[in-house]
Amino acid sequence: MTGRGQASAGDLLELVRTGRATTRGALQQVTGMSRATVGQRLERLFRAGWLREGAGGPVDSPLGGRPSITLEFDDAHAVVLAADLDTRHARAAVLTLTGEILAEHSGTLVVEDGPDTVLGELGGWFAELLVKAGHGPEEVCGIGLAVPGPVDSETGLVVQPPIMPGWDGYDIRGRLARAFAERTGRPGTVPVLVDNDANLMAYGEQRTGHRDCSAFVLVKVSTGIGAGVVVDGSIFRGVDGGAGDIGHIRIPAGAESLCRCGSYGCLAAVASGGAVARRLAEAGVRAASGSDVRDLLASGHPEAAALAREAGRLVGDVLATVVTLLNPGVLMIAGDLAGTPFLTGVRELLYQRALPRSTARLDVVTSTLGERAGLVGAGALVVEHLYAPERVEERLLALGV
Repeated sequence: MTGRGQASAGDLLELVRTGRATTRGALQQVTGMSRATVGQRLERLFRAGWLREGAGGPVDSPLGGRPSITLEFDDAHAVVLAADLDTRHARAAVLTLTGEILAEHSGTLVVEDGPDTVLGELGGWFAELLVKAGHGPEEVCGIGLAVPGPVDSETGLVVQPPIMPGWDGYDIRGRLARAFAERTGRPGTVPVLVDNDANLMAYGEQRTGHRDCSAFVLVKVSTGIGAGVVVDGSIFRGVDGGAGDIGHIRIPAGAESLCRCGSYGCLAAVASGGAVARRLAEAGVRAASGSDVRDLLASGHPEAAALAREAGRLVGDVLATVVTLLNPGVLMIAGDLAGTPFLTGVRELLYQRALPRSTARLDVVTSTLGERAGLVGAGALVVEHLYAPERVEERLLALGV
């Protein structure tokens, strides 16, 4: 808020959405504003359809009286679209403003086909999903997209992505907005937000199951290896979106292994799902990707399990430094290799190399949202962006309320 007594309509909405003040009286107390001023600003939010009245709360006064009417964020006034791209596969969904998935689709989309083709196809997926969910394109308030590469969050541009040829500097926001408009006939431009997949997976997991964790790290091990970091409820991206790119840390075990980034010795070159798949293929096992390794692990394949554990040890060695630097409360392993063999390997080296002080209060766990984590995080990113206090004011003025 801008200060006690100066709260905007956006500030009041933020207080209600976060549960910090959910009655008119509580809003007056927190902001120091008069009953009339609070009422005027709430009226704008009611007219926009963003607030609703809930059931009466408890009577606070010992003298009795009428119960206070609670205020609630109305999550039914709009929906969010979200998509999560991997190198050869994608998922897309329609979500409520509180993160419930209403309709979902997954299928083959190859990032090497280029952004124009991939984003055009996503526009078609979104159009079909809206029909499936029973919502119109005019109800969409924004689109969130997770991509397997570093992203400058200010511009939405992918920056020198090792496994996304042809995407560097491409106008993803503009192309996806156009694809959506072309496929649905919706006039105007829908806001599009883009971020790294590990970042959005971490954001979705932290908000869903670990809100009280002030330092949260998620490591995705699939075709590549990347980490998402959430500190005090916000994604930590670094100065230009490069934070968490641990797959390109050089390690001695990979000195002779060529990475897709063009360098030798990267962690991803020897410990990613793709690297494990290559070693299995060399041993005569049918495996071409991290998803194939995931299937082999699910079936109990002994050689896949042994290689996954070895990969986990390599990643665990790097994570000992990450844990020492960030001191997280939760370290979550996600992606194709996120199973018992890999997790065992991570724990073996992590607890061996990191100081006991760094791991004393650390929980090492696997993903709870699974393949939906990126979708949930992308949806949450859109909602937090569009309903931030300063943006609420802009949108209310645009609506004429």
